[in-house]
Amino acid sequence: MSVFTRLGEVIASTEGDVTYELDFGTDDFGTKYVAVRATAPLTLICQRSLEPFVLPVEVDTRLGLIVRESEEAGLPPGYEALLVEDDGKLNPIATIEDELLLVLPLVPVNPDYELPDDMLGAGEEEEPLPEKTENPFAALRGLIK
Repeated sequence: MSVFTRLGEVIASTEGDVTYELDFGTDDFGTKYVAVRATAPLTLICQRSLEPFVLPVEVDTRLGLIVRESEEAGLPPGYEALLVEDDGKLNPIATIEDELLLVLPLVPVNPDYELPDDMLGAGEEEEPLPEKTENPFAALRGLIK
């Protein structure tokens, strides 16, 4: 995982392996694409406990290869656009890294972490609602009639 430098900057550890598969092809409509499938155990910092935890992520997407941004509108539904050089070449490591970065949670939280009981505020009683007070403008109602 150490080859993914941008990903390494946002995860807690680069230990582990990324399993990936890239399938290049042309669909029935003539759209050139790359199907990206990847799985990885990413070590993130839980924002509740501030402890590292492993989040298994999975990517399965189809990217339509375009040379100009104006071609994006012509992609069939279900395709994400991937802008490539004029010669059609792309960097496979950068493509996989981009897709892994996109599946990272905005705020990583370990699903197995539970807040301590003293943080939950259990057993607190609700305060009674204050009694209704008389409206100071109630006397004006009589003047309006």
